[in-house]
Amino acid sequence: IVMSGGATGAHETLAFCLANPGEAFLVPTPYYPAFDRDLRWRTGVTLLPVVCESSNGFKVTREALETAYEKACLENVKVKGLLVTNPSNPLGTFLDRETLKDVVNFINDKSIHLVCDEIYAGTVTAGDEFVSIAEVVKEVPKCNLDLIHLVYSLSKDMGFPGFRVGIVYSYNDKVVSIARKMSSFGLVSTQTQHMLAAMLSDDKFVKSFISESRTRLASRHEMFTRGLAQVGIGCLESNAGLFFWMDLRRFLKEPTFESEMTFWRIVIDEIKLNVSPGQSFHCSEPGWFRVCFANMDDDTTLIALWRIKTFVRKNRNLEIKTKKQCWQNNQHLRLSSRRLDDILTPHRMSPHSPLASPLVRAHT
Repeated sequence: IVMSGGATGAHETLAFCLANPGEAFLVPTPYYPAFDRDLRWRTGVTLLPVVCESSNGFKVTREALETAYEKACLENVKVKGLLVTNPSNPLGTFLDRETLKDVVNFINDKSIHLVCDEIYAGTVTAGDEFVSIAEVVKEVPKCNLDLIHLVYSLSKDMGFPGFRVGIVYSYNDKVVSIARKMSSFGLVSTQTQHMLAAMLSDDKFVKSFISESRTRLASRHEMFTRGLAQVGIGCLESNAGLFFWMDLRRFLKEPTFESEMTFWRIVIDEIKLNVSPGQSFHCSEPGWFRVCFANMDDDTTLIALWRIKTFVRKNRNLEIKTKKQCWQNNQHLRLSSRRLDDILTPHRMSPHSPLASPLVRAHT
């Protein structure tokens, strides 16, 4: 185990350890935009997208991995690893055991490294329990453990983003040795370590905290997605993370990323809500948006839903429905038949305004 200045420092450290400038990591899309900064800016490493699609719920498949790897080979780009975020940011989904086995078998066959970011592991709210890559590697015959590396942080599960405590957990002794030497550039203060060690030693508190956090996240997720469904807006079915993946494809005038940006500006300027457009996550399909639902109180959530409801009812002529884009045909979208009027009324509006600052578009 090597400590670092947050998950950002952990990722950069691994990038320095595992690849040279110009070499690449495969990353399933859509993926966290800051990876373009964390892994690339100082290391010179390249990120290559593994295109995942809505037709199967944006799942990572062996076919998609092979396609991305073969494309890199044709372009004479040396692939040194695969970066997977599990649970996913921005999808709010997590990989099942069989998919993780496919991933491990793939990196074993190609003799490339696997970096698994499990920063949202404690936010899984429903369904099967989260499965760590550390469990899966024990079940894969002849797995080369020297290729397996995990990244973790206390910022999400325990709500400590400002403390900058990241972890590299690697089975590779050489990587651990080098990472420890590099840790001088992102040390975690002794005082911070002492306080967190005392907190984490209280098993009863940690278990209670994570349990209560999961309960509240599940409640807020249900509240928000149910409200959107009542005005015909679908979301990718998910049960992890602090966000969900919202489908606004039918509101685009054209199925293009230019149209996505145009509609995003409408969301910012007219609805006055700050959501993140899919292209900033390198999504291959325009019209998807990430919604963070854990950074506001219940009253603000109701205001957000009321604003969306009002906008949709006033602008039904914006809806461009096709067989390919229509949300009703997507089996992975979660909908409800309850009325939004039951929970939203204008008098519930809070004087507190949700964040309205524009998202800085990530350069691709």
